[in-house]
Amino acid sequence: MYGCDIAAVREIVPYHQATRLPGTRPYVNGLINLRGTIITVMDLGVRLEGDGTPATDGSIIIVEVGDRRLGLVVGEVMDVAPVAVARAPDDRADDVVRGLGHLGDTVVIVLDVGALVKQVLL
Repeated sequence: MYGCDIAAVREIVPYHQATRLPGTRPYVNGLINLRGTIITVMDLGVRLEGDGTPATDGSIIIVEVGDRRLGLVVGEVMDVAPVAVARAPDDRADDVVRGLGHLGDTVVIVLDVGALVKQVLL
């Protein structure tokens, strides 16, 4: 289970197919037109799990960092109370992992949305 800071989330929209861009990384689905704004969309499952099968349903979370927006394809969206975040062990931390939290008995990997945006848009 993955989580992110709600302050970076602009909106959540139903999944729809992105227009693929040649030469992009496998986790970049492509571009969508959201009410006149072109947004790059990435598949978190492919990026984080290394699974080569892009999602074909679910939701797209539109995140905003500064003046940049990115769509994140996810299977399910849950609104949960804030969790305490502990720093991830250095040998286990990916460059987009901010830390680890717990939701009951489940470990939540808290993502650094700013790092995701930089990877895809810069």
